[in-house]
Amino acid sequence: MQIGFIGLGMMGAGMASNLQKAGHQLIVHDLSRQAASRHLANGATWADSPRAVAQQVDLVFTSLPTPADVEKVGMGENGLSLGFRKGAAWFDLSTNAVDVVRKLHAQLGEQGVAFLDAPVSGGPSGANSGRLAIWVGGDKAVFDQYQRVLDAMGDAARYIGPIGAGSIAKLVHNAAGAAVSTVLAEVFTMGVKAGVEPLPLWEAIRQGAGGRARLFDRMSRGFLTGIYDPPDFALRLLHKDVSLACQLAREVGVPMRLTNLAHQELTEALGRGWAQRDSRISMLLQQERAGIDPIAVAPDKLKAVLDADK
Repeated sequence: MQIGFIGLGMMGAGMASNLQKAGHQLIVHDLSRQAASRHLANGATWADSPRAVAQQVDLVFTSLPTPADVEKVGMGENGLSLGFRKGAAWFDLSTNAVDVVRKLHAQLGEQGVAFLDAPVSGGPSGANSGRLAIWVGGDKAVFDQYQRVLDAMGDAARYIGPIGAGSIAKLVHNAAGAAVSTVLAEVFTMGVKAGVEPLPLWEAIRQGAGGRARLFDRMSRGFLTGIYDPPDFALRLLHKDVSLACQLAREVGVPMRLTNLAHQELTEALGRGWAQRDSRISMLLQQERAGIDPIAVAPDKLKAVLDADK
């Protein structure tokens, strides 16, 4: 199948490459042609605008940083909407605002174009390896039609419900992750300040009821090592996702005390100039407030603990 793909950043590049490995022919576009160099070398065709992409294909994927970027690519000057043929489908793989995806769904529906929100979870490593969840909202018949294509990018493509459902699932997932990180930083800092060394404390709590669910294994990256570069998931992007989750909660009248607190943590971390660093760096703020030295367990010691349980 010939497929359009726009947005070849940390996530999009891997997903687009997996489509090529599955034998699909790509028409690609990005703000920088350099971002598409490996895809062009593998046989992709470059298009000078989103409109030019849409004019050549009936299926388009986008992987973009913010809702504003998605709207611009879709409805802006030389946007996708100006090139789509009737019957085309657009899956947006970005983490988007629910109101934006519903608006795009309605606008494009008037043109006879199916718009589906399909945010992904798995990080850059998952995008490259294909170990990726894809949560889709929109017309189920369109999902069914293209599921085999989605399966070329991820191992857990799932239809969630009507338009917006995929975005809601992603915001629930990422907001929960942000809130859990905030709580973990709080209680773990308490334990360290109370006199327990970080490594044995972590070894102990990960064998409790919550720890056996592997919740605490996440702490082996970033928080326990004190290493936040290069980022797996940039702080600026998690801040955007949690902002969208808080917006959705206000819209539906659900209080989100911890998530709002997590949002405040992320905002404070942004104010430190950490936007491009890994999102877990916000957990460093709690260590500073507690007045303890930054936690820095050697990565090889953490790996030894994890490997021992395999």
